[in-house]
Amino acid sequence: MSKSVLKKSLVMFVALVLLAAALTGCGVRGGNSGKTPDNGANPGSDGTGEDFVIDVQVGPEPETIDPTMNTAVDGASLINHVFEGLMKLDKDGNIVSGAAESYKVSTDGLVYTFKLREDAKWSDGKDLTADSFVYSWQRLADPATASEYNYMIDMVMNAADIMAGNKDKSELGIKAVDSKTVEVTINVATPYFLEICAFPATYPLREDIVSAAPDTWYQEPSTYIGNGPYVVDTWTHQSMIVMKQNPNYYGVAELGPETINFHLIEDYNTILASFENGEILFGDNLPSEEIERMTGKGLYTEGQLGNYFLCLNNEVEVLKDAKVRKALALAIDRNYIVKSVSKAGEQPADTFVPTGLTDVDNTKEFHEVAKKWWSVDPADYEANVAEAKKLLAEAGYPDGKGFPSIELMINPGHEARAEAVIYMWQQELGITATIASQDWAVFSQTRTDGNYEIARHGWLADYNDPISFLDMWVTGGGTNDAQFSNAEYDKLIAQVKASSDREERIKLMHQAEEILAEEVPIIPLYFYTDLYLKSDKLEGFYSSPLGYKYFMYTSVKE
Repeated sequence: MSKSVLKKSLVMFVALVLLAAALTGCGVRGGNSGKTPDNGANPGSDGTGEDFVIDVQVGPEPETIDPTMNTAVDGASLINHVFEGLMKLDKDGNIVSGAAESYKVSTDGLVYTFKLREDAKWSDGKDLTADSFVYSWQRLADPATASEYNYMIDMVMNAADIMAGNKDKSELGIKAVDSKTVEVTINVATPYFLEICAFPATYPLREDIVSAAPDTWYQEPSTYIGNGPYVVDTWTHQSMIVMKQNPNYYGVAELGPETINFHLIEDYNTILASFENGEILFGDNLPSEEIERMTGKGLYTEGQLGNYFLCLNNEVEVLKDAKVRKALALAIDRNYIVKSVSKAGEQPADTFVPTGLTDVDNTKEFHEVAKKWWSVDPADYEANVAEAKKLLAEAGYPDGKGFPSIELMINPGHEARAEAVIYMWQQELGITATIASQDWAVFSQTRTDGNYEIARHGWLADYNDPISFLDMWVTGGGTNDAQFSNAEYDKLIAQVKASSDREERIKLMHQAEEILAEEVPIIPLYFYTDLYLKSDKLEGFYSSPLGYKYFMYTSVKE
């Protein structure tokens, strides 16, 4: 999932990190959690004389909060407060029952039967029924929907044929056995399938609402009907999304805040200022130059199973040559970037699949066994540059002569990284590059549409398997922003997805990543850490290795 923005397995994806103390007696529900909408005491249901309101920031104005169409981490954090899948991740990192109170699996691992909670309802009070999942999953698979995440359910029977336009969406292997029973049939036993059932793209949707306005239904609180713990009360675009408790949620009694104000802030300096001024209790980033100052003053750093990379448009003429792409990659000093620019404890990337995923031998990581794309030893940087110059000359651009000026596109907050990269290209290769910046929502769409030359990118795994990184780059894939195409690579990924043999799958995935290492359609820079600002007063907050942030069970300590 793209990071505006995905995950820290560190051996097990399902290990969520509890970033604050669990709800305890010292948490005061209804206490001052920041600024209430009117800066005063509002009548509350908890007897304290005011509503329990918290103010937080998890991202800028979202491009979309349609569960089927969203691909951003911040969008998913918002969606997770309004919707709930068949399964969900709890605060301890376990896959547990969500809208489904129970499930059973056939002996061959191909049929999953989910029983929905009898008291599961939509936020408008209507019963949550099995056909809402059938509709949602069919909408996801339907090529007319053009969801970038349709491949998430490609293990479901007939999904691949539907996505290719060879079968009707009604033939997808999901059905409503009765109003409270969902049955899903998959093609191959998939060890992470329950994680898919806890992923936002598979959340239920109301057909009567979505079909009436498929492109805009999520933009108005009156039609943004979910089945999760909160409802959108107001959405002031470019400013704030206000969520209130959903009184029809089966677990409403366990919720913390009556109101959560999600401030929509893109500028990192503004996020920091809002946090220091007490306007927000949580901010999901800060300027890299402020990391040292904020250490010990509300700054938290956690590992993530994800990477930061440059996406090369492989259809741009000068970037069609793999020698050019690899030269650009080798000329970048990743150690300088992580130590002097980003400064958040990231690990320089020498592969695309990051650390934290196990190999066939569970004592080793996939990354440890993988063939390295290049050396990230600081002592080897000069040799990397020498190889880059050699490749560029072989491509017909000795010392950068004749190489056209290229543009590196970013969204706000990434200026320093971009400036460092283009300086290295100029100094080491004689290549001129410029920087263009667009607001996140516009930038994300521009990159998806392929209207760029080089663009910054980030990805966090969607589940505990290397394929979550590797299936991005199949020909015509919804997340293949690099426009990369390689028949052998496509064949290997298809074989991975058709196999349930762990050893075979991992061997094939290593082979696939070796193709990426040779072709370099993207340039990995570093493996992510998750930086955020959190007030010591905020308790009960937790995040997932996917980068999602959860505030529904928080309390505030006076």
